[in-house]
Amino acid sequence: MSRVSGAAPSRTSRVHRPVNVPDDVAPLFTVSQAAGIVDMQPAFIRRLDTEGVVCPARSVGGQRRYSRVELDHIAALAALMSEGMTLVGAQRIVELENEVAELRRQLADETSTRNRTRRLSADHPPAPRSTV
Repeated sequence: MSRVSGAAPSRTSRVHRPVNVPDDVAPLFTVSQAAGIVDMQPAFIRRLDTEGVVCPARSVGGQRRYSRVELDHIAALAALMSEGMTLVGAQRIVELENEVAELRRQLADETSTRNRTRRLSADHPPAPRSTV
């Protein structure tokens, strides 16, 4: 069995499936609760841990505890897999969409900086050069 690793989909990803809970990263949910929230079988959710796709926290007794971010990740993977993707393919799509989201954010930051610089330049044109 190959291990797949990766991050949950970014909030701007088209496959992001938000799960409504108060704290994004608090490990609040057992396998059964997580399965009910994302409408998946508990065995599938445990498999994601075994494969290294989602790595939930563990309680003192060793039980898996899932956060909202992890539930979002599971829901996104399940949505892609329901479209016919394999687990590896679905995880790769999530990773690529995260990269695209990050690149878009960087591009927006650069564009904003460039526009701000142009506005400042337009407001304060350089002094005319004197000919000697």
